[in-house]
This record gives sequence, C-alpha cells and structure tokens, in this order.
Amino acid sequence: MRINIFLILLFLEFFFSASSNVFSQNIYVAHDGNDINPGTISQPLFSLASAITRVKVGDTIFVRGGTFVYNSTITISKSGTSTLTYYIFAYKNERPILDFSAMSFSSSNKGISLKGSYWYIKGLSIKGAGDNGMEINGGSNNTVELCSFYENRDTGLQLSNGSSNNRIINCDSYFNIDEKEGNADGFAPKLAVGTGNYFYGCRAWQNSDDGWDGYMRGADNVSTTLENCWSFKNGYRKDGTQTSGNGNGFKMGGGDNGNSARLMHHVTLIKCVAFNNKVKGFDQNNNDGSMTLLNCTGFSNLTADYRITREVNSGQAVNIKNSVSYLGYVELGSFVIQEKNSWRPPFSVSAQDFVDIDPSSATASRKEDGSLPDITFLHLAPGSSFIDAGVDVGLPYLGLAPDLGAFEYDGPTSVSPEPIIGSSVVLNQNFPNPFNPETKITYILPGEMKIKLEVFDMLGRSISVLADGNQTAGTYTVTFNGSGISSGIFFYRLSTNVTSITKQFVLIK
Repeated sequence: MRINIFLILLFLEFFFSASSNVFSQNIYVAHDGNDINPGTISQPLFSLASAITRVKVGDTIFVRGGTFVYNSTITISKSGTSTLTYYIFAYKNERPILDFSAMSFSSSNKGISLKGSYWYIKGLSIKGAGDNGMEINGGSNNTVELCSFYENRDTGLQLSNGSSNNRIINCDSYFNIDEKEGNADGFAPKLAVGTGNYFYGCRAWQNSDDGWDGYMRGADNVSTTLENCWSFKNGYRKDGTQTSGNGNGFKMGGGDNGNSARLMHHVTLIKCVAFNNKVKGFDQNNNDGSMTLLNCTGFSNLTADYRITREVNSGQAVNIKNSVSYLGYVELGSFVIQEKNSWRPPFSVSAQDFVDIDPSSATASRKEDGSLPDITFLHLAPGSSFIDAGVDVGLPYLGLAPDLGAFEYDGPTSVSPEPIIGSSVVLNQNFPNPFNPETKITYILPGEMKIKLEVFDMLGRSISVLADGNQTAGTYTVTFNGSGISSGIFFYRLSTNVTSITKQFVLIK
C-alpha cells in the first residue's frame, strides 16, 4: 500500500498545533530552587522570570510557598488564545510572596508587568514594588484571582494601555503608598485603560490615594464593572494616620483640567460597599459617562457616602437603586435617576437596621474558596424596613422583593450551621463561586412540589436543566459542570409552583 508522506506530515502539523495542550507540562518555582535546574517538582527553578521564558501555551507554572526576593520587574509578553491559556498558580494551598522591596522608587519598577493576553494568575502575594505591584499593560482576557498587593509604592494593581476584558477575582490591595501619597490606589482601571474589565469580590483598604480609581487620560468611552467589592479606610496610612491623598472609596472617573474633554468612564457598581474612607465613598469626581449603582451601601465616609453632582454628557445616565447610606451625606444632582434608596421617603435609617456596625471584621481572612469572609457588618437585622423593600433590577434576591443595600437578608440560614426546613423554598448560593469547572447548588423544599432548576446565560438563554419534576420536602444538592462553555456570568433559577428564585454565579477558566 502506498503512503502519501505529504498527507502524513500535514496531519502531524495539524495535530501538534491544534492539540498542543495535550502535551502541556508543569514547571515548578521554589524559593530554594535554582535557575539551572530543569524546573521539576524535585528540582525547581528559583526565578519566576526564568519559568516564564520556558513556559509554552497550555503549561502551568506552579510557585511554591515562601518568600522570593526579586529586584527587577517580571515581564510577561507571551500571549495565549481563547482556547489555550498560560497559567501561573500557587502550588496547592501554599502562599508564595514575591518581595520587590529591594527596588528603588521609580515609575519603571513594576513588580509584574503583564503585557500578554490569556494568562491566568492565581494565589500570589506581591509586595514592595518600586511602582505598581502588578500592571496589566496592554494585556487582555487575563484572569487574576486570589492575589494580594500590598506595601507597593504606587497602585497595587493597575490596568492601562488599552487593557480590556480582564477579570480580577477575589483579590486584596492594601497599604500601598507612593512618596507624595497622591497616586497609590488599591485598584486602578484608569488613564489609557481599555473596556470590559470586571472586578469581583475584591477589597481595597488603607491605600494612600483611592480604593478604586477610574481617572481617564488617553482613553474615553470605556466600561468597567465592579461586583461585591469593598473599599474602606482609603486615604489613611498603615498606622492609621491620614495621608495627603484623595481618600475616596470608588472614584468612578474624571479627567484633566476639570475633565474639559468630557471623557466618559461608564461604571457599573453592583452590591459594593464603601465605608470609613477619608473623603467620599462613591465619588463621581468629574466623570461625564454613565454610572449605575445597584444595591450598594455607604457607611460613615467622612465627606459623603455618595457624591454625583455634575450633569453627565447627553445620552448618558446615572442610576442609583436599592442603595443604603448611614452616617454619611448624600449629594446627588437632580439628573440622577433614583429608586428605592434609604435616604428617600418613605425610608429612614438607624443602627437598628443592621446586625452590626463595627467594621473591624472587614479584613478577616477569606473563605477556603477565596471568596469574601462571612461577616455580619452592615447586614440587615430582622425587622429592618429595608427587607423586601427594593425594586427588581435583574439581580438575584430572596423573599418577595430585593432588599436595600449590598447584603441580601437570608434570615435564620445566615446564622444556622444546618439547613432549616421551614415554610419557604430556599435556594442557596452555589459553592465554590467563582468556579471552574464544577460547582454545587443546594436548595430546600418545605413540602412536595413540582420544581425546575435551570441555568441561563446573560442573554436569558437556557443552557442546562439540572432538575425537573416532582420532589418531596428536603434538602437537595446538584452539581453543575461548565466544562463545555466559555467563562462568564451565568444565572441559575429554581422555579416551583409557589415561587421562583434566581441567583448569579461566575465561571472562570
């Protein structure tokens, strides 16, 4: 039988290019490693930069626990694709610290400069850089998860130079301070940043300037979304004294010369919390783009909890709905569209509306899956008039209607270690969340009824039915596997003959 060598070679070329991830490998980095080693778990490298030069698309760099002292920027320029990603993960439950404190203060002395796209970086702590702890500099479609940025000499994590569609998940940024104290933010999608960047479950505290800064210079008409993020005590040093920086929780935009160019940063804040910041909690600055604040909470910010007073560009809108302010001022222009906020009739607010108004727990350790800690601070107390008092804005909620504020009241299940079979249908938040690729969903039925548990995408299209039919009273747990779909935000809905409950979850690959 004659064999066509050309066809064989063509097949092999296709096979190796299309399936290169089949041959992916692990590269190990350890603080007692050596860069002449092969990078195996028994003979690891020392330098993350060395591992990056060796890594191929689809490979994973595992960084072992301990402190790595580096004195130069780690630059990442390689790019993957939508189907093939580069990975840098902390090894198992170990926590590596990349210490750049030996660097001098300089705008060129970043800790990590991420210029590439399709990287997934998880579990690193980055401290002491001469400028940003990490700058995503033109990179897009990256995921940075469960990383900490602290004691850097400019912003902890900054996105710039057209960086777009990046996901920052469950990260902390704190104690960052620059020499003049007016530049170091916790997180900064600003200046020439691109669009579509998304923050979820992040915290920023005691940074010398702002918690989040969306100031524009070189960019316009971009969008950023923040969900379940906390920003507090910004404008204060690590020792608790005030800095000379701005000290806002969420600075939503603005531009030079009073934003005379009328630059627009379209910001969406969902279930975000700003408290004890030196100046404002939620600050327009001089942003002329659209701003949407849904179910946010401001508490005891020194100048104002919310300040949006400059009318935005024609065709843009500012919406604030289901939000709460306590022990802080609210300054809003007449152009702001408001609905069901605590500072407007028929509501009044007092300490009795909350389980706890002591913010000391906000820096507690994250849960095992990396999500924000379970705390009672600013959670609604039983009997609060804010429970079931909101308007449906498309977010998941419990009860008859959405609550006001960032924390949905879930009654006894929030304090009980065991599920309670009561008179109501209960749909719990999935765990883990975000997830990859599997997550578990638990629901409770008080009696026999017909149910349907279904998963939808952002466009409302059904992508999976997890349960459908008659079920008796009890607690049920099902597993959703997202291995066949792309990363993104999805919803799961439990429908019964007495109620329908929807919740949101995030798939990250």
